[in-house]
Amino acid sequence: MKTRLTLFLVLMASLPIMAEELSLAELTLRANNTWMLVATFLVFIMHLGFATLETGLTRSKNTVNILFKNTGVLAIGLLTYAICGFNLMYPGEFTVGGFFGFSGWGISPPEGYDPLTYADGNYTYWTDFLFQGMFAATCATIVSGAVAERIKLSSFLIFSAIFVGFVYPVLGSWKWGTGWLDDKGFYDFAGSTLVHSVGGWAALAGVIVLGPRIGKYVNGSVKPIMGHNLPLVAIGVFLLWFGWFGFNGGSVLSAEPEAVSYVFVTTSLSAAAGVLSAILLSWVIQRKPDLTMALNGSLAGLVGVTAGADVVGILDSVFIGLISGVIVVVGVSFFDRLKLDDPVGALSVHLLCGIWGTLAVGIFSPETAGLGIQLIGVAAYGAVSFVAAFLIFLLLKVTIGIRVSEEEELSGLDIGEHGMEAYNGFQIFLTQ
Repeated sequence: MKTRLTLFLVLMASLPIMAEELSLAELTLRANNTWMLVATFLVFIMHLGFATLETGLTRSKNTVNILFKNTGVLAIGLLTYAICGFNLMYPGEFTVGGFFGFSGWGISPPEGYDPLTYADGNYTYWTDFLFQGMFAATCATIVSGAVAERIKLSSFLIFSAIFVGFVYPVLGSWKWGTGWLDDKGFYDFAGSTLVHSVGGWAALAGVIVLGPRIGKYVNGSVKPIMGHNLPLVAIGVFLLWFGWFGFNGGSVLSAEPEAVSYVFVTTSLSAAAGVLSAILLSWVIQRKPDLTMALNGSLAGLVGVTAGADVVGILDSVFIGLISGVIVVVGVSFFDRLKLDDPVGALSVHLLCGIWGTLAVGIFSPETAGLGIQLIGVAAYGAVSFVAAFLIFLLLKVTIGIRVSEEEELSGLDIGEHGMEAYNGFQIFLTQ
């Protein structure tokens, strides 16, 4: 015990000497870069949240398939982003106005790279890549939930590679890569549009090309297809909320205390307000409190505030969350009326609330960005991401096919696509 105390005192005494040997810029870089890496880890955890949420909201016979897709998407997203995505999203110079640029294959620090000056000395090139790569993978994960339980695994993975590798980064460059929308003043702090609605538009394209699950819409009526594990859904949502502190807090791009703390507050209040409004509205409509609506309400509030978490007021963030919770409840019914089958509510959460959150910046923080330019950004991202995703899905449909056979869908993708069960020995009782 005495030896440990002595060692501790020696280390404490040496700290001032160690600090004196580092410049202020070096100390600042270490602090900011550490926070950015922590934020990156939190965004990584969100992929576990998506996996458990999607698994719980779908049937047990598709569990292996859901988990496989979420694992594959993360790997594909990171690798394609390393091969070309990062340099498409941050080209440095645009060869086609502010619409397209490419600074080369692979990842390598730019010529003359100095971590003390790169990104204002807040984080290293490598941290920059990994943080943004996690965002890229998230975009494709949004699509996974909407097309669950009937898409071919191979087709989905090919779609993910193309969309994350080429479409998402080019669209991202328009704002975050200082492209044409950035020049016009469009504002999206952490990705209500750039990540969530871009993924939502792609999900909409997939849902349209695929068609609904067997038995979802019968004789003009909507037949609920219940998920098999609500505890997993709850765990997934709380993991996502937890990870969102990195998603939004990391988007401050430094460890500046006031800014990061403020973003944490607006993010949390919007999520809480989304839960409350989704509970109240679904309770009134269904006469019973719906847990899935309450959970999706939190995600709706999180998506809604993501575009302006750093610039909207405290009460504004609450209002954004309240509206987001209403949107997600109404949205689920809206898409069902259109016979657009979305097993996890991704279209309502990510697409509709992503659009709302982006426009909310123009409403609640017009000095940051006007409503007009926010509308232009929403329309531009929607048109290109939807058309691109639709064409990719359509091309896959006419070549290798995108939907499993009726027999595979009815028996479950776990057996049909993977030849294994998530719940060994129980699958026969859990096929519905």
